[in-house]
Amino acid sequence: METPTREGPFWDVMAGRAAPPPAATTLGWELLHVDPDQGTIEVAFTAGESFTNPMGVVQGGFLAAMLDDTLGPALVATLPPGQFAPTLDLHVQFLRPARPGRLVGRGRVVRRGRQVCFMSGELLAPDGEPVAVATATAYIQTIEQG
Repeated sequence: METPTREGPFWDVMAGRAAPPPAATTLGWELLHVDPDQGTIEVAFTAGESFTNPMGVVQGGFLAAMLDDTLGPALVATLPPGQFAPTLDLHVQFLRPARPGRLVGRGRVVRRGRQVCFMSGELLAPDGEPVAVATATAYIQTIEQG
């Protein structure tokens, strides 16, 4: 899983050298498995009651945020220190309602170029069935040290 010598924004958070991003904290982000050599990740989220719409299911924007916070880290975990990859495009398809509780995101880097990368993934309900799927494009860039 994690290699202690890895550095960069993702690994700094995982090693406790940096605080997790506030959005990840809000979503209840938890690393289950990461394989930077394969460009894959599995994370869990805690969808609280405050994430629900009037029908009592998790609002789609939260599901999209969870998918973004699955696919992005799948790529960012592969980057060296001094690089980051903001999402340029995120396409989400909602397959069925998601209830509050634990949801698992699985993401992978589909193709990585020098700067533009493509990812895909899914968000699974506790029964293991997908509630949403997504594809994303990200742009690798150098982090401005300030």
